[in-house]
Amino acid sequence: MSETFKQLQKYLDKQNAISLALTLLEWDLETLAPKKSVEHTSKAVGILAAEEYEAIINDDVRELLHRFDEESEYEQLSVVEKKIIKELRKRYEQLEKIPVKEYQEYQELLAKASSIWTKAKEEDCFELFEEMLEKIFEYAMKFGNYCKKDRESAYDRALMDYEECFTTKHLDQFFEELKACIVPLLRKVNEKKDFVKDDFLYQYYDPKKQEEFCNFLAKYIGFDFDKGVIAKSSHPFTTNLHNNDVRITNHFYENNLASAIFSVIHEGGHALYEMGIADEYTMTLVGGGTSMGMHESQSRMYENMIGRSLEFWTPIYGKLQETFMEQLKEVSLEQFVRAINKAQSSLIRTEADELSYCLHVIIRYEIEKDIFDGKIRIKDLPQIWNQKYKEYLGIAPENDRVGVLQDIHWACGNIGYFPSYALGNAIAAQMYATMKQAIPVEELLKQGDLIQIRQYLGEQVHQFGKTKNTDEILMDMTGESLNPKYYTDYLYEKYTKLYEL
Repeated sequence: MSETFKQLQKYLDKQNAISLALTLLEWDLETLAPKKSVEHTSKAVGILAAEEYEAIINDDVRELLHRFDEESEYEQLSVVEKKIIKELRKRYEQLEKIPVKEYQEYQELLAKASSIWTKAKEEDCFELFEEMLEKIFEYAMKFGNYCKKDRESAYDRALMDYEECFTTKHLDQFFEELKACIVPLLRKVNEKKDFVKDDFLYQYYDPKKQEEFCNFLAKYIGFDFDKGVIAKSSHPFTTNLHNNDVRITNHFYENNLASAIFSVIHEGGHALYEMGIADEYTMTLVGGGTSMGMHESQSRMYENMIGRSLEFWTPIYGKLQETFMEQLKEVSLEQFVRAINKAQSSLIRTEADELSYCLHVIIRYEIEKDIFDGKIRIKDLPQIWNQKYKEYLGIAPENDRVGVLQDIHWACGNIGYFPSYALGNAIAAQMYATMKQAIPVEELLKQGDLIQIRQYLGEQVHQFGKTKNTDEILMDMTGESLNPKYYTDYLYEKYTKLYEL
């Protein structure tokens, strides 16, 4: 380790320690904290966020970074240290443009926002959240304008917080390709809405038994309970402190068996990514998933391509039947698999099938972009939301709870995140096609052996953390940049077969 990097390390260690403390506070606010704790805790979050900011955005760190402009200093760094410096430069360049006072105010605002969103959703009243949401978007647009570069829009910069390889130019084309496949295919599927029977999934299912089976599923796909925990929250999510402390949440509906099952597989996919990051990278600036697009590719691959396959359920469906014998004793494996793959227009993104899912994402992308462009006012969001659902999915929400208030993302400040889900679907299809050529995926699933699958993804994706970006991982693994055709072909083949179109 160079002497300059040793001096820098103390600042990096302080930033990481504060980041871990903030992660724990955020986890607690979403899972166990009492409702009345938010006001005081949010103030602490704001102060800590400012401390984290100033741990690396200061004159000393700037001077140390400048030293690495000299080749003699830079060449003293190890491979890992060079990757950390690259990531630090990127963060520094962006964060230093945001005044620390505004950064602290924004983080304090976000700490309060989730509880206000929860109350608005519970009471089905968008007006309770409207003022808060307007402030969140104002900060997001302000920060985007601070940080954007030539030819970038403020929304491009918001998108790049989650997936640096794709701007609005890329996404507009990407979504047009998806719509060209999905919209006509979904229309044909909707015409055969009773073709696939799934009513047995919506009987009464004891939430405690659901939780027990979901814990089994998490362990089955490789979630290490010595490195992770599962809690409950209103909206399932994954967070991590490092590769030996990864936390996911789930929720349980007594009249919907599939929801919790696929939530735990989805969040489990995120967790496997974080648990698989190499020890040399964890607890550093490159010690997390490289992007949310890549992260979602892992969770969506586990949830859909693996978790909804006949092969995945072949060794374990008997256990599910035993757990819910009264509801499933007359339901065959084949009937169950058909039911969990049923497609039809629906209102809730997190419960949407594979075919219609990306339309939910496109709606959110178009709304965010129009807000940034000044075409939509926050007060008009419920109306715009309902209009777009009618246009794309042929149905409209009956209330805000299942409409504009259904997602927590905006309350968390995650503006620009939603396209990552659609990108993740497409990345997953491309990777899955490559993986099937490298290892006998379907045979392994039928044998209940997910170890080789986990190892393969660990070697190709997980271990690298942020040291490779999405395009680099795709090129190294599949030999090409993102190609949506893998995904559209996958959807077309799957649903024309399932619905005998």
